[in-house]
Amino acid sequence: MSKENKMREIRLDKVILNIGGVGEKLDKGEILLKEISGKKPVKVKAVKRIPTWNVRPGLEVGVKVTLRGKDALNMIKKLLPAIDNALKEKQIQKNCFSFGIHEYIEIPGVEYIREVGIMGFEVSVVFSRAGKSVEMKKIKRGKTSRLSVSREEIENFLVSKFKTEILRKKKRTMEDEE
Repeated sequence: MSKENKMREIRLDKVILNIGGVGEKLDKGEILLKEISGKKPVKVKAVKRIPTWNVRPGLEVGVKVTLRGKDALNMIKKLLPAIDNALKEKQIQKNCFSFGIHEYIEIPGVEYIREVGIMGFEVSVVFSRAGKSVEMKKIKRGKTSRLSVSREEIENFLVSKFKTEILRKKKRTMEDEE
């Protein structure tokens, strides 16, 4: 009779949808994210000055939406079929995974929006464990090494919950080179 430790369970913390751009692309991105998520997007302002890209501090350079709880879970179920339920191994890091959607019309059930046109966006999914708030406190911080979620745990979660295929990089051998 083995009991699972509830504190070791991984859980979906948040899903972040974002689009980078300035001017008209930013306005179109705001319309698109509002349509897909049903939430009001937030504009992201630049912090650094990058002269080669004409970026200055305070310039709006992107728009994002953060979803948590059931909204986040439903969004993943909605977005994974757009990439054929397959993720590359390098898209999964410690505590999170990310992927891009080239055209929003690839998402099942989403119709073409005339004022937006064809546009893509990025999706980042963050995982956490119970007790993560201890790490975030300013007073009496806890140890963080036990609270992180490994790549293997995220892969197992995706395969079991969403039937996602993880595409492994094929290792080259001497026979392949000949």
